[in-house]
Amino acid sequence: MKRLLTLCLLALGLSAHAQGVMKFETDNHDFGNVPEGTMATYEFKFKNTGNQPVVIANVQASCGCTTPDWTKTPVMPGKVGIIKAMYSSAGRPGVFNKTVTVTSNATEPSKVLSIKGSVLTKEQMKPTLTPAQLAASPHLVVDQTSHDFGKFEAGQQPTARFTIKNTGKTELVLGALSSGCYCVGYKSTPKPIAPGQSAVVDLIYSQRQLGQVSDVVTIASNDVSGDAKITLKANIVRDLSGNSMVKESGTAVPFK
Repeated sequence: MKRLLTLCLLALGLSAHAQGVMKFETDNHDFGNVPEGTMATYEFKFKNTGNQPVVIANVQASCGCTTPDWTKTPVMPGKVGIIKAMYSSAGRPGVFNKTVTVTSNATEPSKVLSIKGSVLTKEQMKPTLTPAQLAASPHLVVDQTSHDFGKFEAGQQPTARFTIKNTGKTELVLGALSSGCYCVGYKSTPKPIAPGQSAVVDLIYSQRQLGQVSDVVTIASNDVSGDAKITLKANIVRDLSGNSMVKESGTAVPFK
């Protein structure tokens, strides 16, 4: 009876200590200088040194500019998993310091990982690059530098289609759009463009100003030679019925 009790207590003790352990190679990463327009990405690797599978329930970034990803399947004892942190540098020059919090069933149920770096504008970045690095940069070429929508009714959101080619030697990543009117956006998020390849990009125009309008749009990217600029033009009327075209003015009107 005493031996049986000892075995039971031993089994209970082993059960209490049966848990996965996430042993990270490092819990922080410094990107150093990051060219504006790129997606700074780092994979934090960990090994399960425990005796039970590690299941990651969630990974939460400290801001919307950082996108996490992680190993979705259970990480068995002795195996390796990853936590990927991706920081979007488009339109965010300057120093950044962000965290991702990992929630799991491991011995440390909440683990904080950090990334940091300094985003440099293309003008700041160029002097730091070697001729070889400059030559290896992606290069954005757009098939047309302007698009005229012609006449359309206020409240409509027409789409302009452009073809962008990467004539550089590394992957081209398109970043944020910027314009003085804050009225231009991607119809869908563009995917990276491989060297020598082209992609069709649709831009949605939401200008509400009546009359003849012209807006310059800047397309940010990781092309160190500079950002692409295109011009969108239109003649916006209050409505397309003949009676209302006489008194067009320069005032903004709400969407219908």
